[in-house]
Amino acid sequence: MVTPTRTPSRDDPSNGYEAVASEFMRRRGESSIGVATVRRWALALPTGATILDLGCGHGVPLATALIDDGCIVYGIDASPTLTAAFRRRFPHAHVTCEAVEGSDFFARTFDGVLAIGVIFLLDADTQRNLVRKVAQALAPGGRVLFTSPRDACAWTDVLTGCASLSLGAEGYKGILVGAGLTLLDEYLDEGDNHYFDARKRTTRRTDSKMRLRSNKALQTDKSIRHVFRIRKATPA
Repeated sequence: MVTPTRTPSRDDPSNGYEAVASEFMRRRGESSIGVATVRRWALALPTGATILDLGCGHGVPLATALIDDGCIVYGIDASPTLTAAFRRRFPHAHVTCEAVEGSDFFARTFDGVLAIGVIFLLDADTQRNLVRKVAQALAPGGRVLFTSPRDACAWTDVLTGCASLSLGAEGYKGILVGAGLTLLDEYLDEGDNHYFDARKRTTRRTDSKMRLRSNKALQTDKSIRHVFRIRKATPA
């Protein structure tokens, strides 16, 4: 089993991001990496979908893109500086400052859950528990999109200096199945970030409706259809 060599302080639920919030906002504000992938994923959700953004940061660029596309975004982040910036940018949006692993997710369900750059900040057991919580927060047929390297590995985050941990594709597949989620696909974005796209299991009737919605999404917004879909992992 891969284990991280160092973990962030228990007194810092932001996993190091509060200390580097200004630098994070500067770097992320200058990059559109991941926007096309997330927008493409959201096309399969209902019009005006409710999306829970875990580790929402200051809302740039992902929440901004989703809100511009008509989605209703609920954000959670453990950094006070980042959530304050999110709230200033979107004064009418729902956002709360707390650790995702301890949140009640606004005590409601969602059409989609986004967890970009956050799951691998947690230890293995917390990752498993978080996926189960996400499954419970999804409406039937709801989708979750999260990032983590495809290979099981541990590394030190360049920005925060904190340990990060990927459980690997096989590990995540097992966790998803155990939580009642079906892995639909895997993607790479233009920054080589690896995405896992999963859906909550449904009844046959609901599943049929979801397939019709997915087929409709494939015929729209052709400008972002090149989302770097992966059939098999191949060596570089």
